[in-house]
Formats: sequence, structure tokens, C-alpha cells
Amino acid sequence: MAQIGFYHLTRSPALAVLPALLGRTLAAGKRAVVRCATAERVQELDEGLWRATDPLWLPHGTQAMGHGPWQPIWLTEGADVPNGATFAFLLDGVEAPDLSPFERVFDLFDGHDETAVTAARKRWVAWRDGGHELSYWQQQPKGWARRK
Repeated sequence: MAQIGFYHLTRSPALAVLPALLGRTLAAGKRAVVRCATAERVQELDEGLWRATDPLWLPHGTQAMGHGPWQPIWLTEGADVPNGATFAFLLDGVEAPDLSPFERVFDLFDGHDETAVTAARKRWVAWRDGGHELSYWQQQPKGWARRK
């Protein structure tokens, strides 16, 4: 069963918080896949991660770049995991019906979008009922607070 963390974004967009989370993933010696809803979102993240300054270097790739097995971070709009990632980051309400490849899942959702919040609650119930270990983190003025 996967450990699933719900990250309730209240102060920053996903692109602003992803570099720190992905940096910690790489520092832990893990690989990540970031699943997005659209090809445009993949391109936005690709460009944004190259401009990230903390951490300064986030090596990543997309289907357009190729070389999936070599990429420590893979950005996709699909279910592909060519890099063998064990950490998954879900954006834009993307569903992940098969969590078996992953140790950890990070579900980032926009707390200012009621539709996104409602959908996250539904995913919480489904994954809880599926026996996964869940945690909920809410963005604060300085960092994250774990909530129950």
C-alpha cells in the first residue's frame, strides 16, 4: 500500500511548491513522476522547473525530450513511468487508478477551487477505503502543517 499525502495549496500554486518537494525526493535517492492533466501543463512545469532556484538543479524530462529511463523526474500527462519512479506527484485532480508502482503519492490540490477540494475529498475516501496510509498537509504562511 502506498503512503499518500494530500497537499492543500492555500498560498502558492503547485509550480511554486513542487521544486522543494522534488528536491527532497531526489535527496532521498528516489525518482519521481509528475502527472498533469494536459500537455500544456507538462510544458509549463518543464519550463518552470528549469527556472527553479531552490533547489537550483532539478534534472527532469518529458516525452518530447525522450530518454525516459535516464530521467530522475518524469513529467507526463499520461500513466507512463519510464524512469521506474516510486514517488508520484498528482496535479490538477489527475486520478491514479493503479498505485502499485509507488511507495509515496503526493496529491497537490488548489484550496481556492471548490471543485478541486471536493474531488480531493472523494479521492481521500476512495484511497482510505482502499487501505492506503493517508496524511493531510495544509499550506501555512511558513511551511506546511499536518492536519487530521
